[in-house]
Amino acid sequence: QVQLVESGGGLVQAGGSLRLSCAASGIISRIAIMGWYRQGPGKQRELVAVMSSTGYTNYADSVKGRFTISRDNAKNTVYLQMNSLKPEDTAVYYCNAQQSISAYWGQGTQVTVSS
Repeated sequence: QVQLVESGGGLVQAGGSLRLSCAASGIISRIAIMGWYRQGPGKQRELVAVMSSTGYTNYADSVKGRFTISRDNAKNTVYLQMNSLKPEDTAVYYCNAQQSISAYWGQGTQVTVSS
């Protein structure tokens, strides 16, 4: 079992920045991919950014050039630096970890961007 705890969400004006953190605990060996998904009001959950244990990254087109994912393997933590935030980035952001055939989710953290 893997537990994920997110932090760093909040309210920010358009053009501002936020940094999300996700700390993993439990049986954390062989976590292949960690990343972030989001679910906006009335929308389906979508991928934001993911990072493999070898450093491969994948971003949604809508966040490329604005968001940066990073991973501190020593701290078992993944980060999402979000710059130039837009109102359409408003969503609940969920941390995700994939281990073998299992996927784990955090409880989510709210990000609200005001215009």
